Amino acid sequence: MAHPKHRISKQRKGKRRTHYKAEAPTLATCSNCGSTILYHRVCPECGYYRGKLMIEKQVGA
Repeated sequence: MAHPKHRISKQRKGKRRTHYKAEAPTLATCSNCGSTILYHRVCPECGYYRGKLMIEKQVGA
């Protein structure tokens, strides 16, 4: 196993990890109801995906 000869400072470690950050998900608007949805997902509000009904929503339970 390799053993480091010197300790990596917090500053050097932080510089290396500057690109390790969470990105905001890309959002789209549903073409059927206009609500905000994630790309490539069925709309949770109306159940449509790319203009086609995928999931029938139950009215009243």
